[in-house]
Amino acid sequence: MEETTQQNYNQQVPYKSEKKVVAGVLGILLGGFGVHKFYLGYTKAGVIQLVGTFVTCGIASVIGLVEGIIYLTKSDEEFDRTYVQGKKEWF
Repeated sequence: MEETTQQNYNQQVPYKSEKKVVAGVLGILLGGFGVHKFYLGYTKAGVIQLVGTFVTCGIASVIGLVEGIIYLTKSDEEFDRTYVQGKKEWF
């Protein structure tokens, strides 16, 4: 009986990615520093983003802005599948 109740609950509650909104906002606000990459667990990509921003005097921070917008426009399932489970580091 309890299993049936859990299945009904899972069907009624829409899927919600836990990291999508936070990663998107971090990408938009602090993307030049690679904070959104560090938040998702991509340390190497975060360091590359940080160095790129300093080397280009801030021009590379546009990448973080674009990635933040991409994160927020993806569906929760697609974000989770691509960036959390699939470990896709860039775009």
